[in-house]
Amino acid sequence: MLKRSAELRQIGIVAVYWTLLGSMYFVPACRNAFFFVGACYFSFLNAVVLHNSLHQGPFRGPKWNAAFRMILSFGALYPASANVASHNLVHHHFEDDGQPDWAASEKVQFRWHLLNLLHFPNTAGPETFDGVTRWGKQLGKRGFRRQYTREMVFAFGLTALMMVSDFWTTLFFIVLPQLWGARGILRINLIQHDGCDISSDWNHSRNFVGRAFNWIMCNNGLHTIHHNRAGVHWSDLREWHDKEVVPRIDPRLNEPSMAWYLLRTFFLNFRRKNLEDPARYERTYDSDKSIAPRDARRAEAAQAAEVM
Repeated sequence: MLKRSAELRQIGIVAVYWTLLGSMYFVPACRNAFFFVGACYFSFLNAVVLHNSLHQGPFRGPKWNAAFRMILSFGALYPASANVASHNLVHHHFEDDGQPDWAASEKVQFRWHLLNLLHFPNTAGPETFDGVTRWGKQLGKRGFRRQYTREMVFAFGLTALMMVSDFWTTLFFIVLPQLWGARGILRINLIQHDGCDISSDWNHSRNFVGRAFNWIMCNNGLHTIHHNRAGVHWSDLREWHDKEVVPRIDPRLNEPSMAWYLLRTFFLNFRRKNLEDPARYERTYDSDKSIAPRDARRAEAAQAAEVM
């Protein structure tokens, strides 16, 4: 049923997340800080799996992938198919037909940079769903609208039923973890692109290259190569990162640890810092044509989205 054995890691992440949520909902003894923190952590990982699955579904059959997206939608409390427009088409190319990315890091401009990190989902979230709604209303998007509606009904319907049965337990031990993952994955846009050069072909993204980190994150720390080779399966990103990104990227954009980056960027410093001319490392590759122009890649992504 699975396209690759590596997908068992993603299935396992979602299974652990649902187990934590179910334990807190049905077993009063599990309603404690240990289970709650674990559920929030795996909620974020659920959003990571959602991201990967909207690029390449883990199952061979489209019906299985559609069902899996409904499960992921409940975990994140938003329709997974929203990623088709907001992430696959717009964010990957930093624009929406000439308009800025709905989740561009520049949308928050507080002088205290920690406030930018905290507030970013409040700005990017509404604009993203407004953009998804506009995109879904276009002609030829009937299949997308049906799947989007199924995911919304399942995610919000199941959550509502749980609230009717046990309001406060659902609010604190189901909804809060759901929102933690959804808001956390939005913040990744700021973390991975702030201070980078989005006009550059190779220095538009920050990477977190730790191997243990990328094992649990299903290689989502390797963001540059994911943008440039969106069709590459997540389990192969390390090989492509080493081959294509490392020679062309400013070494300052390959961070060994996300925890240390977050600490020094948002807690040990107060002001936002932009890297000076990060794209200079790729200029020796000016004649390199190993990747297609962005317009061509966006058209290919749009075509792929039509058959999801």
